[in-house]
Formats: sequence, C-alpha cells, structure tokens
Amino acid sequence: MKRIVTLIYILLSAMFLSSCSNRIPDTEPNTEPENDSGSRENTELVLWTFPVGNWGNPTTVASMLADFHKEYPNIHISVEYLNYDSGDEQIIQAASDGSLPDLILEGPERLVANWGDQGWMADLSDLWESEKASTIYENIRKACQHSSGAYYEFPLCMTAHCMAINYDLFQEAGALPYIDEETHTWTTEDFINAVHALTAYGQENAGILYCKNQSGDQGTRALVTNLYGGSFTDEGHTSYTIGSEENREALQLLYDLEGITFEPSFTSSEAIDLFCRKETAMCFCWNVSVEVQQTINHPDLDFEVFPMAFPTSEGTPKLQGGIWGLGIFDNGNEEKIEAAKTFIRYMTENDAPYARAVRATSYWPVRDMENIYENDALMTEYSTFMQYIGDYYQVTPGWAEARTAWWKMLAKIAEGMDVSEAVKDFSPAD
Repeated sequence: MKRIVTLIYILLSAMFLSSCSNRIPDTEPNTEPENDSGSRENTELVLWTFPVGNWGNPTTVASMLADFHKEYPNIHISVEYLNYDSGDEQIIQAASDGSLPDLILEGPERLVANWGDQGWMADLSDLWESEKASTIYENIRKACQHSSGAYYEFPLCMTAHCMAINYDLFQEAGALPYIDEETHTWTTEDFINAVHALTAYGQENAGILYCKNQSGDQGTRALVTNLYGGSFTDEGHTSYTIGSEENREALQLLYDLEGITFEPSFTSSEAIDLFCRKETAMCFCWNVSVEVQQTINHPDLDFEVFPMAFPTSEGTPKLQGGIWGLGIFDNGNEEKIEAAKTFIRYMTENDAPYARAVRATSYWPVRDMENIYENDALMTEYSTFMQYIGDYYQVTPGWAEARTAWWKMLAKIAEGMDVSEAVKDFSPAD
C-alpha cells in the first residue's frame, strides 16, 4: 500500500512537471516598497538547483517561491534546473564567463570541497549564529564548514544511504533469523550466516559489488568500512585510510565469501535492476528515493523490499549520509548576497516553510523537529536510518580522484589482484 500511495504521488508530480518550462517566470506584482528617496528597491536573484527530490520540479518550486515573494516582494528569484550529467560543466562554464548564479542547491562535496576550494563561494558564517542554526546536528555542521573556517553551505536536508534485502527470499531460505527486523541492523557474523543460508537454498547470487564506475559507490564504501569497523578517511578529513587492516580484512571476506562477487561490468543502476528482477537477494545501493523510483520502474515488483543498515562487527552501523543545502556564489555584489541570505533564512529558520522545503526533497530535516512524515508509512520506515548516519567525509581533499581510485581498486580485486596489493595501489592521484 505504501508503494501504491507513493507511486500515485510521484506520477501526479510528473504530470505537473511535464507542463512546466525550465524557468520560473516572474509573475509577482511590482509592489516593491519605496526607499527614503522615493525610488523602488528591487533585487533580482537566480537560483540553480540540482534535482534534489521535487526541488527539480518547477511546479513545486514555483509554489514555494510564491510564498517567499509575498513576504519579500522586493526580492525576485528565477530558477534554472540542472541535472547531474551536465550540471558540473554548466557551473564551470558559468564561472569562466562570469555568469554564475546567485544561489545554488547541492551538497558539501561541491559547495565546500570543490567550489569553496576554488574561492567561488560567499562565507555564510553569520547565518550559523542564529538560534535555529545552533540546533543543527554536529556532523552536518562540520560538513558545511571549509578547512579555512568559512561556511560555504547552509544545510536544508539529509538522508542515509542503506542496503536492501529480498525479504521473501530471506524467509524462504531461512535467513530471517539473522536480521533484526525492529532496528533494521545485523552483525557481520549474521551477514555471513545469511549468505551461507541463501547459497545453500540455491541462490547463487546473494549480492554483487558493482564497480564499473563511481555510481553508487556510497554503498560499496559503507559495506567495506562497516564490516570490521574501518573508515574511509581519518577523523580530520586530511587523508584516506583505505589501507587499514580492518578494510583489508573486509575486502578479503567479501572476495572469499561464496555468493558475493565483485563485478567490474556492472554499474549500481544495473545492480539495482538485478535485485528488482530477483536475480540477487540483496542490493548494496539503496535509499528511500531508490525504492520510490524502482516502484515506478518495476510495476511488477512482487516481493517485499526490506531496507537494512550495513552489517557491522560491533556497535552501531555508520551509514553514508547525503546532505543538501543552499550556497551563495560570491559575484561581488553585496546587495545580492544579502538578499540571497534573506532567502536562506526564510527557507530554514521558520518551521512552516522549512518543513515544506524539506518535504519537497523527500528527505529529512537537519535539526530536531516533529515528525514531518507522520502519515507516510514509507518515510517513517526509512527515518529509522537517520540515527545511524556516520561521518561525512566527502569534503576530504582529493575527493573526486578518490572516488575514481576506489572503483578502480575494486575492479582490480575482481580481476584477481591480491587484496593487499590492490589496497596498496590505492591513491587519489591514480
């Protein structure tokens, strides 16, 4: 039932989306207040947004902006929508020809570690001095702060990436005793036993580590680092720790475990499709958005998808989190920067517009609030994983290169290279 309700919602949104253009027209009446000299004040801002939930839907965004324009009629915001295939190139081109937008919606790995490093972003430290900002979770705050001390992002929402199992197949294979259905967790030993049960039942492909490219690498990273308590970087986000004993042990376990394979010919999307077609028993690239999308892509999906945290040898699992927020490009116009900050304050400090902005992402608030998905069974189920979000290390220098080095390392293991040698070769400079 939860999938049916969510599917109807998504399809209705898609219908609205198809009738809209890629730019929101300025339809607000010209009611700017006059200043002391009798002239009209009017600030024009441009917001570029990556497709974070329905922040990629012009109808949804237009509705939120209409409310903002009513309260701030002298600030007008137009929007252009980016995608992840060409969005980065558009930003680079805009930076080179001096046409960067005023506002941008994306994550710290771009706003902080990339564009912040290049000096393109305005410092938002003053936004972090508010009472509401002081309640933002510490790991989220740290991710939005550059090594220089400046804040280049103000967060809007977060999510946790997890994995999923075919509940029906686990039940048939006698593997359900190895998962905690209430907490959606399991131990490394439970994971091993579940894979043994599945293969004994006749399920040859329990799960695959896709490594054709970097897509979905948040799943393979979390799987490896959780199994024996490893990490991807040091705590200070200055270096990569792939070669730790814990990570080598985890990679060796996965390579040796019958039913788990490294597949350099598969992308994460192809691995997801295999799972949805019941060709694998588990999928290492999953989150609430994936479930919604796969419900649409696979209307014949006839088994229960059960989301799970990654198995861990001890303690609490540490899931890879996703953070999205707003940043301001420093175009040298202080009036526009202040107007852009006004928009960020409006969207994040007042509970009503903030809850609406978060719901538009289909993710979760970055500070404590009442359950904004109280009547949504799917979102309530996935909210379980918010407590397991670990360190947000994607702001470590050389991050883009490290992602490439990671999947290349997995591919080397798939081709038969000794784990110790493959790990030794790991370098963001590869």
